[in-house]
Amino acid sequence: MKINRVAVLGDGGWGTTLAILLSNKGFQVRLWSVSAKYAKFLDKKRRNVKFLPSVSIPKGIQITSDLNSAIDGVQVVLVVIPSQYLRSTLCKIDPKLLRGKYIVSATKGIENKSLMRMSEVMRDVLGNFKISVLSGPTIANEVAAGLPAAAVIASPDKEIARILQGVFITDRFRVYTNSDTIGAEIGGSIKNVIAIACGICDGLGFGTNTKAGLLARGLAEMSRLGVAMGAKASTFPGVSGLGDLVTTCVSQHSRNRGLGEKIGKGKKLKDILSRMSMVTEGVPTAKSVYALSRKYRVDMPITKEVYAVLYNNKSPLKALDDLMHRRRKEE
Repeated sequence: MKINRVAVLGDGGWGTTLAILLSNKGFQVRLWSVSAKYAKFLDKKRRNVKFLPSVSIPKGIQITSDLNSAIDGVQVVLVVIPSQYLRSTLCKIDPKLLRGKYIVSATKGIENKSLMRMSEVMRDVLGNFKISVLSGPTIANEVAAGLPAAAVIASPDKEIARILQGVFITDRFRVYTNSDTIGAEIGGSIKNVIAIACGICDGLGFGTNTKAGLLARGLAEMSRLGVAMGAKASTFPGVSGLGDLVTTCVSQHSRNRGLGEKIGKGKKLKDILSRMSMVTEGVPTAKSVYALSRKYRVDMPITKEVYAVLYNNKSPLKALDDLMHRRRKEE
C-alpha cells in the first residue's frame, strides 16, 4: 500500500508538530481539532497560538473538526489525543473507516478507571486492530524547530514497524523500531510522574544530585512495573525509557516538571491546573500508576509520594523525608 495521506487526530503542540513534520515530508495531512471554532481559526491564521505559537502551519495541511471525514481515505491514522479524553473521542469514530489503515498512538498516559494503556483503550473501543506506538523524548517546540531528536515506533509486527519508521523518519528526526509496545507506553507514562517529582525538588531549591538520584531510582520503578506488566527490561534504558525520562525531568518546556516546581514552591494543585490551558498528563497518570503498583505488588516509593502530594495534600518536604528514611537496602 502506498502511503501518501495521513490523519493527525489532536491539535495540541505534539499533534501539530507531527502534522507539520509529515507535511514537510510531502504527505497530504489532515489535522483534526475537537473544536469547530478553533479549527476555523487555525485554518485562517495558520498558527497554533494556544499550543505551538512559534511555528506556522503549512497551507497544505487540511484542518477540520469532522472526525470521520479526517480519517476517511487516509492510510495512516495518528492519534495524539490527551489520555483522559481518548475513550470518549474514539467512541465517535466509525470503526469501519479504520480497516486496512496503519493506526499509531502518540498519546502518553494510563486510563484512570480501567488502568489500560492507550493502545488497549483504542482496541477496547474500536476493535482488535493492530496499534503501533510512537514515543520518545520529543519536546514539541524543539522538533517543530528542526532540532535533532530521536523517537521509537513500537509494534510487535516488525514489517509494520519498518513501514512506519519510514513514514516518520527525517534527517533531523531519527526513528528506531522496537517490538515492545508495553514498554514504550509504560516508559512514556511513568516518566511524567517522575518529572513531577523532579519539578518539586526544583521548587524546593534542591540540586543536581537530588535530581540525578530521582532519575536513577525513577528508572528503576519504571522498569520494575513494566516488566511485571509484560514489557522487556531492555526497553527502559533506551530512547522511550531513559531518553524520554531525562528530557521530561530536565527541560524547562516540560509541563510536568513545571507543575512540580510550582508545587515545590507552595502552590496548590487545583490553582495550578486552573491556570493551565495545556494538559499535564502526569497528574492523572500518577493516580493510575499508583493503582498499578498496588495491583502488581511492585515497590514504587517515588510514585507513592507523588501520589500522596497530589491527591492527599501531603507536604513535599514530608514526602522527601519519608523517601530518605526508608529501610536501608541494596540498589
